[in-house]
Amino acid sequence: MSKERKVYEGNVELEPFTQIYLNINHLAEGIYTLKITHKNKVIKQTTFKK
Repeated sequence: MSKERKVYEGNVELEPFTQIYLNINHLAEGIYTLKITHKNKVIKQTTFKK
């Protein structure tokens, strides 16, 4: 029995700014991959564990 993977996606349609805060308090325990895209290209990818 394999675990079902969930994909969460969001868009920020605000004025340009330099900081984005990601609150991970309500995420389940596990390993997550955060991908930052610009013009449909991944410019930064990081993996973190909660």
